[in-house]
Amino acid sequence: MAHHELTTPVTEAQMRQLRIDDTVTLQGTLYGIRDATQIHLFDRGRTTRFDLSGHAVIHTAPNVRKVEPSADFPAGYESICVGTTTSDRMERFTRPLMTQLGVRIIIGKGGLREDSLAAFGELGGVYLAIIGGTAALESTWVEQIEDVDLDDLNPESLWKFRIRDFGPLRVAMDSYGGSLYETVREDAQARRALALASLGVGASAGAAAITHASANTGANTNANAEKKA
Repeated sequence: MAHHELTTPVTEAQMRQLRIDDTVTLQGTLYGIRDATQIHLFDRGRTTRFDLSGHAVIHTAPNVRKVEPSADFPAGYESICVGTTTSDRMERFTRPLMTQLGVRIIIGKGGLREDSLAAFGELGGVYLAIIGGTAALESTWVEQIEDVDLDDLNPESLWKFRIRDFGPLRVAMDSYGGSLYETVREDAQARRALALASLGVGASAGAAAITHASANTGANTNANAEKKA
């Protein structure tokens, strides 16, 4: 386990140095995105004037206050709270974020799935995990909202934050197929199998039911996000 201090934009070579359980603190620029942002960019053909190549994005829809533009608030917004939302429902956008916009780092809560892990391996990227309930702390790492694009989607606009000492964050998915979420899942399944065996219950039927329920939940979440956008 190693700690890395990185200033965005970053390179593929820097991403290849990161392994799961390493920690990262970011400096420089961070972009905020959420469901509607990505639906409009990748499903509805909209573009952004921002260059995200080599940059990090965070899954967020921040609480902001509209103010008069000034040196302190160049985008006309004051940051109130920049929290992190669950990443799983945005799984399908990882690859286009990387291939079309050049994003290298995704920051979020709860992890992503197999295709995202594959994209990180093929293209050189990582997922950095934030623990739920830490929005107040995260907000202290955001110095300023420098700019905003696609602001008709507010609060799911494309936000450009200036950050300082953003972290430490844990590398939860790396470019070598490593995933803390998969490790936890495998451990949980092994413990569950032991518990069921001790009760004389077959594990396969229960596992199939849980997999089916999880797939339905993911499909419903994506459908709700589409309707909202």
